[in-house]
Amino acid sequence: MNNDTITVLLAEAIDISSPAAIQNNTITVLLVEDDDIDAEAVVRAFKKHNIINNVIRVHDGIEALDALQGKNNHKIIPRPYLILLDINMPRMNGLEFLQAIRKDNELQDSIVIMLTTSESLNDKNAAKQLQAAAYMNKSNIGTGFLDAASKINQFCIITG
Repeated sequence: MNNDTITVLLAEAIDISSPAAIQNNTITVLLVEDDDIDAEAVVRAFKKHNIINNVIRVHDGIEALDALQGKNNHKIIPRPYLILLDINMPRMNGLEFLQAIRKDNELQDSIVIMLTTSESLNDKNAAKQLQAAAYMNKSNIGTGFLDAASKINQFCIITG
């Protein structure tokens, strides 16, 4: 999947006709990542590209569901939001999380980009079947996701 395809998928998935998207001109990023070093790398890449969106980090799929549903002392994450999702995590992995949100009427239309080190064809196919907007290797965070994010700047991404 190339950057233009990712840009189109994200632009189509973000409801820019939403009053919240227009009024706030921002997208909250939910980073679901158990590894501290990888999470910091994402934040550094955002800073490097002057992307100043609010990033909320959780450590696994269970915490992510709690954040999206406002459970277990988590404040609910308002729409519009974008989920950056690792695959290999404890308790509930990324594919299990993706399966859970696709079954939830309130969350099923969530935009999800898989960020992983896995090159497994099985993982890629499962993510595609579960309607992930993109499947990206973490080593490409600087050139892949951020190029796409900068291209959709006019669709609510705030840059400084």
